[in-house]
Amino acid sequence: IRQAGITLESAKRSASIVELVKKAALSVGGQAIIEPGLLAEVTNLVEMPTPILGSFNPEFLALPRDVLISTMKKHQRYFPVESAADGSEHVLLPYFIAIRNGDDQDIQIVTHGNEHVLGARFADANFFVREDIKQPLAYYRDGLKTLIFQTKLGSMLDKSERMLRLAPDLAAMLAFDERQARNVQRAVFLSKADLTTQMVTEMTSLQGIIGREYALRSGESSDVAVAIGEQYQPVPKSKIGLVVALSDRLDSLVGLFAAGLVPSGAKDPFGLRRAAIGIVQPLIEHALDFDLRAALDKSAATQQLPVTDENKAQVFDFIAGRLKVVMNDQGYKYDVVDAVLAARSNNPAGAVQAVKQLMIWVARPDWISILDAYARCVRIVRSAGALQFQIIPARFDDEAERELYKAIQSAGDVRIESIDNLFNVVLPLIPLINNFFDKVLVMSDDDIVRQNRLGMLQQIAALANGIADLSKLEGF
Repeated sequence: IRQAGITLESAKRSASIVELVKKAALSVGGQAIIEPGLLAEVTNLVEMPTPILGSFNPEFLALPRDVLISTMKKHQRYFPVESAADGSEHVLLPYFIAIRNGDDQDIQIVTHGNEHVLGARFADANFFVREDIKQPLAYYRDGLKTLIFQTKLGSMLDKSERMLRLAPDLAAMLAFDERQARNVQRAVFLSKADLTTQMVTEMTSLQGIIGREYALRSGESSDVAVAIGEQYQPVPKSKIGLVVALSDRLDSLVGLFAAGLVPSGAKDPFGLRRAAIGIVQPLIEHALDFDLRAALDKSAATQQLPVTDENKAQVFDFIAGRLKVVMNDQGYKYDVVDAVLAARSNNPAGAVQAVKQLMIWVARPDWISILDAYARCVRIVRSAGALQFQIIPARFDDEAERELYKAIQSAGDVRIESIDNLFNVVLPLIPLINNFFDKVLVMSDDDIVRQNRLGMLQQIAALANGIADLSKLEGF
């Protein structure tokens, strides 16, 4: 096989293609744009890679950059070439690099053929763009009523209207100022309009990207245009783009769950797992406090289908499940993640911050003694049932009780909002808790004494409420 010029190993073939493509781009003073997915596809399409450096009419560079790149990649599997200048924005050059499967025999004829095909593709794209921009982007929004989102949930225009009603609530939850809120509304209003343009109809991978380009050409502000372009990205960089994406993904999750289209097994035709990750990941990346339950309530109020409390609970649990996957993938300990999410899955960014803090505490050399003391309180309280016990200080029998009660009263004055707050309060209690258990019998035969002691332990156990369920931790 090697004697026939074939590179059998895919890793070597891929490395060879990268080297050939880079060398070809360098020959015209540029650098190749090598996207991993395209490289993998080309690697598995050829067995004897030979580079072809072609060119196209520079007039086509007036087309949006992403239109040119997508046309080269999707239709022809070409590697685009851009300028290699450092310190300035890279611009596309009128060249492309194709990989031929075979030797370089009659390479000029093959190059000419590829140039001719790409020229025709670009001419089509140029026609679509030229026709599209005869109207402003807002013109295309009305056409969304002809596109069905889902039978029970109506058209894409219906979805767009729901997003438009939801977005102001999300902007308020993120404390947007008046200008940001206004830009959010405009971006959401235009966000789906490009779906009915000729260019997106021809190449659906350009949705959002074309919306951004046409928004700019229609005179919309750059903030609005950028947000439109970011709405399909896993993590929008701008906060306006984040709200557009959140309104879209929340609407899909709440509406489709209400319609009974819950993902099962490998079946997820509407990409709801991706949508859920697309909610939690940006909130984590931007470190934004965000109330998921409140957002689900707001979205449910915009739906044309009735959304039950059970539906909302299903969506919340589904998103929390994706949040757990994201955090586990980031390398956090599974038990630490479970402990935090049992109490704080409502706020993804807050949950990540809590996990980071708890990871530091569980790595302490004295962690076992801290957890043991707290765990003894929780276990006894749980064994006593759900009754809440009143404390009568006058009936304390032992000095160990009085010391612990005094410390608990002081701890009650501290507002616990984080893992660090929690353990900074618990830490001084540890020797008093241990002394308490050494000196007294909690389950006394005297009802008042027993209830006093259980009541104190209940207060200690309750310190972690809303912060973490420490019983999920290893060694509890």
